[in-house]
Amino acid sequence: MYSTPAEDFFRAGVDERREVLARMAGVGIDGVFYADHVTFRNGAGMDGLILLAGLSQLHPTLGLQIGVYLLPLRHPVLVARQLSSLWELAPGRVSFGVGIGGEDRHEIEACEVDPRTRGRRCDESLAVLQRLLAGETVTHHGTFFHLDEVLIRPTPVPPIPLYVGGRSDAAVRRTGTYGQGWIGSWCSPERFGTATELCRTVAEEAGRGEVDWHHEMQAWVGLGADRDSARAAVSVAMERFYGVPFAAFERYVPYGTPQEVAEFFWPYVEAGAKQLNLTPCAQPGVDVVGLTGAVRAALVR
Repeated sequence: MYSTPAEDFFRAGVDERREVLARMAGVGIDGVFYADHVTFRNGAGMDGLILLAGLSQLHPTLGLQIGVYLLPLRHPVLVARQLSSLWELAPGRVSFGVGIGGEDRHEIEACEVDPRTRGRRCDESLAVLQRLLAGETVTHHGTFFHLDEVLIRPTPVPPIPLYVGGRSDAAVRRTGTYGQGWIGSWCSPERFGTATELCRTVAEEAGRGEVDWHHEMQAWVGLGADRDSARAAVSVAMERFYGVPFAAFERYVPYGTPQEVAEFFWPYVEAGAKQLNLTPCAQPGVDVVGLTGAVRAALVR
């Protein structure tokens, strides 16, 4: 299980942040993940790679994952350099989730990218990025990127795992073509199962051979001593971030005690989810790290 720290994490001092990550590891959380945004809705966001570089030095063993990085907004050579550098800071701990965004079209336009092209840009960027991270000298002349004999060193060994997020079949097919797993969100267990089957089919059609799939489910959660307080905490946080009523998300957002939240996720685990990425929310003064650890413990059978 991966988790984001609580909202006040970045308002704390360095020593306090270090203590929070140590507590997360102590309750069984395997790693931290964060989304990536350039200028979301009201200008919010954090650069995912810079953020993980900082966190990598605050704890020696926690895994580090971006879920998801808006790859179409960046150049693949620069991303390859950043990932190679991050791998040197935290060898063996980095995993990379990508997506195309789109909830806020203005965020795409602000980076001078046509929102209509973001899927094709992502595919071309992934093709280039994987070759660079494999240590190849890359010459590529495509629709969006033109490279001649570009090389990035050092080469991450073993390779950085790549995951793809997105609700559409196009995102699932992108996973089957390039990824080691799909990051599901805002979906039912049935959709999760059919998506992972489509990944396998596309990978077979692409001649990828056996893939050691590592599919993930990502969700906001509300935690507390009862469902009402847990719902209040997560609804406030989500409405503030997304700017839309909580009712738009509620069917896909578990809230309640750790046991109740764990029960929500069991059908996804049975449908093939190997990892859960949680954004936990709780009322002020509640031990959200401890409750998140309790969710993980409740999922161990």
